Amino acid sequence: MWSILAQKTTTISEDPVAKVNMLWETVKTSLTTEGMQFAINLVVALAVLLIGKWIANILSRFCNRLMKQAKVDETLARFLSNIIYSLLLVIVILAALSELGIDTTSLAAVLAAAGFAVGMAFQGTLSNFASGVMLILFKPFRVGDYIEAGGTAGIVEEIQIFTTSLRTGDNIAIVVPNGQITGGTIRNFSIKENRRIDLVVGCGYDDDLKAVKAFLEELVHGDGRILEDPEPVVAVSELADSSVNFVVRPWVKNADYWATRWDLTERIKLGFDERGFTIPYPSRDVHLYNESLAGVES
Repeated sequence: MWSILAQKTTTISEDPVAKVNMLWETVKTSLTTEGMQFAINLVVALAVLLIGKWIANILSRFCNRLMKQAKVDETLARFLSNIIYSLLLVIVILAALSELGIDTTSLAAVLAAAGFAVGMAFQGTLSNFASGVMLILFKPFRVGDYIEAGGTAGIVEEIQIFTTSLRTGDNIAIVVPNGQITGGTIRNFSIKENRRIDLVVGCGYDDDLKAVKAFLEELVHGDGRILEDPEPVVAVSELADSSVNFVVRPWVKNADYWATRWDLTERIKLGFDERGFTIPYPSRDVHLYNESLAGVES
């Protein structure tokens, strides 16, 4: 029996056609086996990609819902949920590539290096982003507030992740990077319900101080927009070089600030004119000397 098999093997090895056929069968079997395995891996990778994408979408929506329940700003919540979705999607893609037999270790290292390079290149942008998150979370001002920040002043029209849009009193749009706003002092003129008007009114030394003070107190208490609590202050603050200065400090609603201030300034001037009070202004005496005449006299 063994002699017959050895005889057949010797016959096949000597026949080139049979040898080629045998090699083809071997390659065909190998390709079929590897092809089946690749097809299985491809199906698994596609399943990982589709299911992972679906799970990433669900998790990002869940995080968005949690942030909304925590009363996080809608813009920030949407932005953070998009970041979470993108990060999860990268993980899913790496897992799918791993199922195809691709080494993802080097790819992950390349992505990390690219992320570091991008972070260094966009350092200022990331600083503005972090500042935008702080502004949205801590809310030092809101849309509609009049603020002074970042070297400019205006009404807040929109708070975005990277910039804040302001509108000046003469209707000029200003876009300020958030990093400049959080890097300095923020003055919010609208956040408080009441605001104090600070006026300095000077009268002449020859005027009747009691009469001037009585007029100013009557003017302040006669304006219905001025609040009784806190009580307005009218007092002599300084004996200046050319005038006696009064401070007039009434409190008003924030919305009435400018109108009341302008009206008081106008009525003080008109009232002083009617009562004969003087509003001194700086004066200077100039003495001229003629050098030629001084030489003749000597």
